[in-house]
Amino acid sequence: MSRRNTEVTDQGTAPAGAGATAECPLREVLALIGDKWSAQVLVELGDGPRRFTQLERAIEGVSRRMLTLSLRNLERNGLVTRTVYADAPPRVEYATTALIEDIREPLEALSDWARHAGPAIAAARDAYDDRRGRPPAARPAPARS
Repeated sequence: MSRRNTEVTDQGTAPAGAGATAECPLREVLALIGDKWSAQVLVELGDGPRRFTQLERAIEGVSRRMLTLSLRNLERNGLVTRTVYADAPPRVEYATTALIEDIREPLEALSDWARHAGPAIAAARDAYDDRRGRPPAARPAPARS
């Protein structure tokens, strides 16, 4: 039988060993919060607790699966809490923990910079590709955040 996709993905996010954090904590933290979706989730949760569907609507391009995996990984590492309310139907909210407070401001500044600098980065990429003589069809698609 095949393993579930989430089991395989969880293996990829698990630390290599107990000494991995001590050897390079910056690399581990950047891998944790610097992936395609986690930083966006943390920025979105900076305004307060959100339900899954609110996050899904607010983060353009994220699939349900990737949002679920990102939230699980952030929860596993103590950056996000998941609270289930015994309403009918059950309600689940996600919120950041106190651990994220020290980097909230830099994350939001980085997010603002990305929105502001995005057009300039795209123009620089196009200019570079033009100098290299790449036809538009042969150019790699820009990374979406």
